Amino acid sequence: MKPRHLTVIAKKEFRGLFNERTILLAVLLQLFIAMFSSFLMVGLTSMYDPSSLSKYSQFRYSVAYVGNDSAVLDYLEKSPDFTVYKMDLSPAVEALKERKLAAVIYVPDTSPAAQEPVKITLYSLANDIQSAIVDVKIKDIFLAYEKDLRQIRAYRLNELPLPVNIPKTSGGDFYEFVYGLLIPLLVFMPAIIASALVIDLITEEYQHETLETLVSTPVTFAEMVWGKVLACELLVPVQAGAWLILLMINGIAIQNAGLILVHVCISSLILILLGALVALHYRERTAAQFIFSTALVVVILFALALPANPLNILTQLAVGTAGMTQWVVLGVSILACIVLSYITFWYAELVGREHHTS
Repeated sequence: MKPRHLTVIAKKEFRGLFNERTILLAVLLQLFIAMFSSFLMVGLTSMYDPSSLSKYSQFRYSVAYVGNDSAVLDYLEKSPDFTVYKMDLSPAVEALKERKLAAVIYVPDTSPAAQEPVKITLYSLANDIQSAIVDVKIKDIFLAYEKDLRQIRAYRLNELPLPVNIPKTSGGDFYEFVYGLLIPLLVFMPAIIASALVIDLITEEYQHETLETLVSTPVTFAEMVWGKVLACELLVPVQAGAWLILLMINGIAIQNAGLILVHVCISSLILILLGALVALHYRERTAAQFIFSTALVVVILFALALPANPLNILTQLAVGTAGMTQWVVLGVSILACIVLSYITFWYAELVGREHHTS
């Protein structure tokens, strides 16, 4: 293969990419995610863990307290998060249904030193984000009251409990979201887009009936295929590098950015070569995209089932905890690229000879 021919094909495909609206929209969507990652981090985290919003809420919620005075009432009145109203149970629940209250707390007439447990009932709205926030804040009050009860009833213990010191964490949800989901999603998305793009670039030569024109030029069929593969591969480090830079601008610390790009480029080349093979075999865009998408889901699920899968490696690289495993994974990926490159070249040469003889 001649590098000059590959360059000519790659330049031709780059010029044609500006007419691919689907690809441009996908790139713009990733750009939006990367630019506003801090905002999305809060919003998306609240979808799977609404209680994470509690730390940002500065609103005073109206709650009803039902029952005799207790330490729970004292904690509620001292809390800056609640405005407490002493009410009877029935009107309090009706006010809750009308969303005039955020919660209703019923404390029975059980003495803290009584033999039976103190059963406190909390009424709140189901499937409501505000209720999730209120529940978290009230939980802190209940835990404080539980600690008081344990101290009052400590004389009943025959044996001292074994203390367990659990280290406190801060921002765990956001840490998991950013490094476990956001970064792998952004840097691997260009690879998936590029692998789908190479199918379109190859199958369009069959659909537009321009293949005969190409093979009649000094450019061979294999060079035409590899020029398209090269164009798709060059898009990956540009996009992934831009996403990493934008995430850093948003204040997200990312270590080993260079190694992350190397892993992404190698993994993307594997996907692009697989897409090229599927396109060369089926030669029709709809069938090729369907078969490749189905196979891609299977490959991704299989990869995620492995302990040292690419997503875990990227997360470990981003936080600076990757060990020797990353080099093993990189070596296996390079070996897979070499094997797929040989198969793609051989199959492209085979298809090219068929067109020359037909």
